[in-house]
Amino acid sequence: MSFDFERVCSDKQVEAFHNLPFRIYEDYPQWGPPFRFEIENIFDRDTNAFFAKGECERFLVKNNGTVVGRFAVMNTPKRDEVLDPPMGGLGFIEMENDPDLAQAIIDFATEWHQKRGYNAMQGPINFGENDTYWGLLVENYDEPPIYGMYYHPPYYKELLEQTGAEKFDDHWSYKRNFDKPIPERMRRITDRIESRDDVELRPIDMKNIYRDAEYIREIYNDAWREQDIDEREEEFTELTQDTIEDMIDKLKPVLIPESVLIAFVDGDPASFIVCVPDLNEISRETGGRLRWWHYPKLFWFKRRAKHLRTLVYGTRPEYRKMGLEALTFTRGIQYTKEAAPSLEYLEGAWVSEKNWLMQRSLEALGCHHHKTHRTYKWEF
Repeated sequence: MSFDFERVCSDKQVEAFHNLPFRIYEDYPQWGPPFRFEIENIFDRDTNAFFAKGECERFLVKNNGTVVGRFAVMNTPKRDEVLDPPMGGLGFIEMENDPDLAQAIIDFATEWHQKRGYNAMQGPINFGENDTYWGLLVENYDEPPIYGMYYHPPYYKELLEQTGAEKFDDHWSYKRNFDKPIPERMRRITDRIESRDDVELRPIDMKNIYRDAEYIREIYNDAWREQDIDEREEEFTELTQDTIEDMIDKLKPVLIPESVLIAFVDGDPASFIVCVPDLNEISRETGGRLRWWHYPKLFWFKRRAKHLRTLVYGTRPEYRKMGLEALTFTRGIQYTKEAAPSLEYLEGAWVSEKNWLMQRSLEALGCHHHKTHRTYKWEF
């Protein structure tokens, strides 16, 4: 069977790129579309700073004129070269249940990367940071995806593995119901830490949000540049000021301040956690679009949201083993539950299978592992 590949350039092709998943997921009621504007921002050269570091192209796959698949190929040489071997990327893949189609996509992506000097690629990944739109869902198809995380049909795993894909790494999602009490041990630890004269914990200051965002950026870069788990340091890419400001601009309308906490030690920003309401709840209602008449939904959303996602967190190396992670996580749960009573559960997404420290911390809080997203690699 032959397939035609079209690079996405026109408005009509962009529309087809977004419309395909609605047909693919007709029989998968748990799926919901991400916001279209967020996906388009990833492919916008004026919006996505990663275009200054590499390249990205997206394609439609047609069979007799009908769109049967879509995907994007990408590279960021400086980040790719820390991997062994250096790997380009494949992402945003959606496809009908057809082994020939899956193989054709991988063959096309392989050739695209070979022309650029690569002998391997990984995917599904995002042309940006790895906290959103990264990995293939391989465990738990019975619950909807949280904001920024993929839902995939079970057959995607089978199709990709038939193309020679090998597991590169797994990331786990942890779940915790808000009506579940905080374990007594965690309460005692948290109370003890917070009682210290040199420790201060507070929510993000919405009146000085960019100043606090800069605190978060500084902590994040220090925390993830120097990790207790050495093999994870290769995954680190520095969070830039532009990136953190873009994140704030996007999330500011829906942020629950009590779910974004910063801990200070002797006045020095030391640890933080950022959680956001599950925006997928709105995108499911609007079909992935955000028109002007949808803005009232966005404005009132944080008062009726049911799910909360842990987006990012970190503690500076010199302040580790003080229990600041327990402080920010525990108080985050407590403060957020009081501020947003409609919330039903928290999902701590994107925890590396290598990160046993974070796994232990989440399990101590009463969280349980309930989803897995896998990144594959192809060597050629």
